[in-house]
Amino acid sequence: MSPHPMTLLRRSMLRYKIGRLQRYLSNAERAREIQRENLLRRIRLNADTAFGRDHGFSEIRTLEDFRRRVPIAGYEAARPYVDRVIQGETTALFPENTKVVMFATTSGTTDHPKMIPVTEDFYRQYKAGWQYWGTGVYRDYPHLLQMKSLQFSSHWNVTQTPSGAPCGNISGLAAETRPFYIGSLFVLPACVIQITEHLAKHYTALRLSLACDRVGKIVTANPSTLVEVAKFADAMKETLIRDIHDGTLTGDQPIPDAIRRQLRSRLRPNPRRARQLQQIVDRTGHLYPKDAWPDLTLLAVWTGGSVGIYLNQLPEYYGDVAVRDHGLSASEGRMTVPLQNGSPSGMLDYSSHHFEFIPESERDSSTPNVLGASDLTEGENYFIVLTTASGLYRYDIHDLVRCDGFCGQTPMLSFLNKGKNFCSFTGEKLSEHQVMQAMQQTLQSINAPSCTFTLAPTLGERPRYNLVLDDSSLPNLCERIGQELQNQLSQVNCEYADKCASGRIEPIQVTRVPAGTWEKLRASKTSKRGNFEEYKHPCLTNDPNFLQSLSKLDSTPPS
Repeated sequence: MSPHPMTLLRRSMLRYKIGRLQRYLSNAERAREIQRENLLRRIRLNADTAFGRDHGFSEIRTLEDFRRRVPIAGYEAARPYVDRVIQGETTALFPENTKVVMFATTSGTTDHPKMIPVTEDFYRQYKAGWQYWGTGVYRDYPHLLQMKSLQFSSHWNVTQTPSGAPCGNISGLAAETRPFYIGSLFVLPACVIQITEHLAKHYTALRLSLACDRVGKIVTANPSTLVEVAKFADAMKETLIRDIHDGTLTGDQPIPDAIRRQLRSRLRPNPRRARQLQQIVDRTGHLYPKDAWPDLTLLAVWTGGSVGIYLNQLPEYYGDVAVRDHGLSASEGRMTVPLQNGSPSGMLDYSSHHFEFIPESERDSSTPNVLGASDLTEGENYFIVLTTASGLYRYDIHDLVRCDGFCGQTPMLSFLNKGKNFCSFTGEKLSEHQVMQAMQQTLQSINAPSCTFTLAPTLGERPRYNLVLDDSSLPNLCERIGQELQNQLSQVNCEYADKCASGRIEPIQVTRVPAGTWEKLRASKTSKRGNFEEYKHPCLTNDPNFLQSLSKLDSTPPS
């Protein structure tokens, strides 16, 4: 039997894309040259913008000129120019006639969210990085071209600017604008990302995807989403199986009527599949993805930073499947392209933005030794500085990465943590990465299962850290976990050990919060921006009022 024409087209496109990926890898030998060429071309292109005039772009001829003219800064330095673009004055940051496709929204250091202009040029670069990653996946697992993928994304058109530009999550825009030959690989229609209530969206996604028995790949930002979705599928198994049997979508889900109408053709009765799922429940007592999709091959999620606690839980629900990081990325842009499983390490996307790096040890220096991408040292940690096609110049994104080695002149980087996820009230310089490392060692040493937690400071005569756990989390082990975490944290951070030994920091204290508190926290942080899947639970916070803010959630009903 001859392959389906669409399969032949996908195979042909994969061969073409593999050729592009090979050239991309080969050109990593020229990363230094390509980085400088891209930067100077961008400077020339934007010389007549308001930002370009204010910073003397017309006189910049070298990288050194650029560094003298433009200081390293955070978003607040760019906000006045971005605000003008939001009002319709695109020449504040871009050449005349530049089209701003949307604004990607993300949390800022103030109460006002950051708004990142997504131009056509920026979006092209964003998609190119994803395509390199996707090519690597299908090159390694070509059978996935004949299976379905399940992807959880957030909506790209949640609100609009005064000039009518959409505001939301760029991942949703990418999901809605896939080429037709790729779009048909995904089990969810694009309209599902428009469901803003996260439980309704997850139920709809499960209702549609569980009706298919050939899901081979699942993609989302945070592994915590995969854990939550798996638990939700099991909790709703009876309703899901009944809906699949009857061809319905449970009526009490808050799904807009317009989306229900678009989904109607996909909700055909499927008694055969319902029987299969019921047999799984009868045999195992649960409805978990590992049983519903026996051919599941790959999970694509973040694997760096603070997510290790959730990665450890994935086999329970998804089985022994490969996990591949899909790269260090943010609303501000994609930064790395991982091409192997089981590691957050990925090649710097040298062809997109211009990258600079500040050594971790020089973070607080007024004159740090700023390095180019090709000048890093393997094994050392750095903060990334971006110059992008979204109008951000020498932008300090606060991401701390480790250089794992090189591909040609291009560094391989692993994300460690956000710079803001540091605490240093007495000079202890405690990082979220260290907290995660210490907690993993703690759970391993006392043979305890994974749990969701936050380490939060309390300030007083002598500060201390509170290990916040919910009442249902390991009730007989909480105090032991707290004691062992104190020991492990002292081993991974000598400054913390010294401050505790000298009495400047009190030992860790366990603080219990009611069951459901973490769900309420997540809902409160994402309800306005519709980015539930991209929420990152804080394993370390430097907010001394964190415990008080949690107590205020107790009177709020769960979403």
